[in-house]
Amino acid sequence: MKDVERTKEQLVQELEILRDQVAQLRQSETEVKRAGEALQESEERFRKIFDHSNDAIFAIDPARDKILDINPRACSMLGYSREELLSTPITAIHPNEMPELLAFAQSVFDKGSGWTHELTCLTKSGTTLPAEISASVIDIAGRTCMIALVRDVSDRKRAEEALRESEERISRILESAMDAIITVDNKQRIILCNSATEAMFRCPTAEAIGKPFDRFLSEEFRKVLTGHIQPLKQRAETKPYMWIPEGLTALRADGEEFPIEGTISQVEVAGQKLYTVILRDINERKKAEGELRQLRLENVYLQEEIKTEYNFGEIVGSSAAIKRVFRNLEQVASTGSTVLVLGETGTGKELIVRAVHNLSPRKDKALVKVNCAALPSGLIESELFGHEKGSFTGALSRKIGRFELANGGTIFLDEIGDLPLELQAKLLRVLQEGELERVGGSETIRVDVRVIAATNQDLEKAMQESRFRQDLFYRLNVFPIRIPSLRERRDDIPLLVRYFVMKYGKKLGRRIETVPQKAMDSLLAYFWPGNVRELENVIERSVILSPDSQLELGDWLPKQGISSRGTQVPTLEQLEREHIIEVLEMTGWRVSGERGAAKLLNIKPTTLEARIKKLGIKKK
Repeated sequence: MKDVERTKEQLVQELEILRDQVAQLRQSETEVKRAGEALQESEERFRKIFDHSNDAIFAIDPARDKILDINPRACSMLGYSREELLSTPITAIHPNEMPELLAFAQSVFDKGSGWTHELTCLTKSGTTLPAEISASVIDIAGRTCMIALVRDVSDRKRAEEALRESEERISRILESAMDAIITVDNKQRIILCNSATEAMFRCPTAEAIGKPFDRFLSEEFRKVLTGHIQPLKQRAETKPYMWIPEGLTALRADGEEFPIEGTISQVEVAGQKLYTVILRDINERKKAEGELRQLRLENVYLQEEIKTEYNFGEIVGSSAAIKRVFRNLEQVASTGSTVLVLGETGTGKELIVRAVHNLSPRKDKALVKVNCAALPSGLIESELFGHEKGSFTGALSRKIGRFELANGGTIFLDEIGDLPLELQAKLLRVLQEGELERVGGSETIRVDVRVIAATNQDLEKAMQESRFRQDLFYRLNVFPIRIPSLRERRDDIPLLVRYFVMKYGKKLGRRIETVPQKAMDSLLAYFWPGNVRELENVIERSVILSPDSQLELGDWLPKQGISSRGTQVPTLEQLEREHIIEVLEMTGWRVSGERGAAKLLNIKPTTLEARIKKLGIKKK
């Protein structure tokens, strides 16, 4: 009985043990289930992170050159489907960079992780993408693999390139600026400057950078700069810029002081306040303005056009009379002597004047012309010597006279015999002293001007009649050049005819090859009261009228008064007509008045007007 009870107790104990074991198994099963659920949740979280990453993620088995896993971003970045990428070797994505790729992979395996921005990826469409890659080594199912995070940095590269180009443009603009541009810090040390700064201050950039800016400032400029920067440091209410007031100066490295103008402005870079000073050397500007003003004045008188159109070569002739003129030109041109050119109207006095100027040391300066007969007597003084503002009614501003404009060059006083007596004394002073005063002014102005005068009047007769000062005549008559009339140099007529035929043939688009002997005889026989100017006009008209390559004079033929020797004898009416025209040209075609043609001819103005109408005289 006792044995049965012991067996029963043992069975009960074993049953309890089995119950405990079952309870433990159930608890273990619950824990395993919980662990599985936690693992599943972890994997889901990882997959979400993996799938939604902004960077492309690759799980790579380098030994098999195989992609084990990729996220959607990798597919969208490279343009492949998931299946295509999982079947594409990793080396196919970097076909042109195998050495670099292998070197990077080896570095990652050696160090456990790595980073590079030197590699690129090839998309399915063939586009190359610059990439930034971060990789690390992990164990997957007992195999050593690599996880790579790949970021497309195309936008960043473009931004960096745009920034580089912008900085390069700014740098080029700064270097090309003519003004000095200097940036200083709070302690007024130079931290940046352009090439113009180096030229302006005559100090190499390497020696200026990091050094105090005040070494280049005068005392007043230093106070202005400090007075502007100090309130900005203290955040006081002030403009972030200011104009540098007029009258300040700066110092070059060699100690030379020079006037400047410019601006000072503030800029904040990376939390640091900097100050940019832009300076301009006013000396250079004033010099440039002076040169530009002189060029404009010279252009007013068409100096370059005059040189092109009129030159020594246009004084055509080979006669003994004209050769004497050429010798006189060569003798006097290189000197600074005053020249008086005499000759009838139309002989080419202005050509002689230009030849003297162009052969002189003053040829690069202006040749200023004044026609003393054409200007009203009330204005000729202002034209010659200038006037001050308010010196007379209508003088609204200061005017520079012709003598000042011709300073350093030559002034041509045409028709000098018509200069009023009251101005002849002032002209004499300029010739003697080289000094003048503007109308209404008190300042004495010195000028260096060569004077060349011309007239077709008899100045000696004008002196006898008290119309021209003797002392002025002797001052002007230092080196007289008399130009012979065309009647005195008939041998030059064929040369002049050929010259004018070529000149106007080219100008009018006509090709004149021959001049008939009959036409040449007629030209040689004519009296030519208008001299070379009249001959030029006749040839121009003939070129227009010539239908082919032969010159035709048309209806212009001297028919009256031809002598047996072929020399024309003018009629009385012709001589009267020519004389009236000559006197009218002397007076600027003024008929009446104290300086009119009627006064010189000693007849009534009404009588002269009747003769002008009867003879058919018209102003050209």
